[in-house]
Amino acid sequence: MTTNDDQILINAIHNGNTKAYAQLVNRYKDLVFTLAFRMLKHREEAEEVAQDTFVKVFRSLDNFKGDSKFSTWIYRVTYNTCLDRIKKNKKHINDVAIDEFTFNKLDTIDNALDHLIKEERHALIKRCVNMLPEDSSALLTLFYFEELSLDEISSIINIEANTVKVKLFRARKKLAILLEQYLKPENRLKHESG
Repeated sequence: MTTNDDQILINAIHNGNTKAYAQLVNRYKDLVFTLAFRMLKHREEAEEVAQDTFVKVFRSLDNFKGDSKFSTWIYRVTYNTCLDRIKKNKKHINDVAIDEFTFNKLDTIDNALDHLIKEERHALIKRCVNMLPEDSSALLTLFYFEELSLDEISSIINIEANTVKVKLFRARKKLAILLEQYLKPENRLKHESG
């Protein structure tokens, strides 16, 4: 999935090749859906936003100038489409208070996570990421799961890289609180038996 391959497909689309557009959608559909799902928390809404995203991408393909990677541009379109949907729905998102967070807890969580098997840890982290507000969930997804750089994320959500770093730090603290709540022995027993 190179930038050059994307540009070849984009040129073919400009020349009326509909199969090239289908290839482009196929290449990015999982990435778009994953980000939408993490932000919206509902499969049906994420599917609708993914469709809306690709319609917007098709309609505004002329606006893509190649200043950034195509993947960064499509993430930005997805992110903004999700924000529009969230504003439209005016959802009340559960937020996690971070004032009780201490740095010692992060070490405790890291040690507890080491005892979980890899698959369980991955599932647990995903479950907790999905419980976070959409902005935190999106940042953690882009940075850790999609492995984008701070600069790429900055370009997608249209804020300074240093601000992304601060928001990412806060998102990690919120995630740590959720993980800690899950990893307390009395809570683990409830989750495992339930």
